Amino acid sequence: MFAESGCEDESSGQVPKLDLPLARRDFLKGSGVLMGTLATGSVLAALAPSTVWAVELKSLSKSEGEALMKMGRTLYPHKKLPDAVYALLAKDLDAKAAGDAGAAKLLREGIAALNQAAGGSFAKASEKKRKEIVKGMEGQPFFATVRGQCITSLYDNDMAYKVFGYPGSAWEKGGYITRGFQDLKWLPAPPLEASPKPYL
Repeated sequence: MFAESGCEDESSGQVPKLDLPLARRDFLKGSGVLMGTLATGSVLAALAPSTVWAVELKSLSKSEGEALMKMGRTLYPHKKLPDAVYALLAKDLDAKAAGDAGAAKLLREGIAALNQAAGGSFAKASEKKRKEIVKGMEGQPFFATVRGQCITSLYDNDMAYKVFGYPGSAWEKGGYITRGFQDLKWLPAPPLEASPKPYL
């Protein structure tokens, strides 16, 4: 039994190289991984189990995912939103590319156009340059696809809810009257006559 597994000579201390059917290089072939960290002291860092985050891409490469993240931030710039939220945009678009050859072609050609317009890497271009490039693509199918996906990917997730102070769905908890109705902090408080006490 030990001879078959290659462990017949344990006294040497050497571990024989096994011929495994799946190598790491093959496993990662054709995929990308986006990684980053949450800012220490941020709202999300205090809630997350770890400050390190990672998003696996099944169809697009890491550089393509980074370009989509930067395009999302250019279209919908929020300083408070960490890259981890914009990585969800890349992940969702990657899922579309993985399941639809037409979508994959549209995204890859669009990203290539972004990089070409940037003279190399769109993700590494200045903010001003990225705005010019994205503005020039307005009305194109690639632009519409990314912008449309931004609406759900960037705003319909627990991380964005926490950053913007949205407590999430409340109907199953009795509504907002007794749960967050007056929690808004980023607008001035309305006069008392505009907000009469709720009738309970």
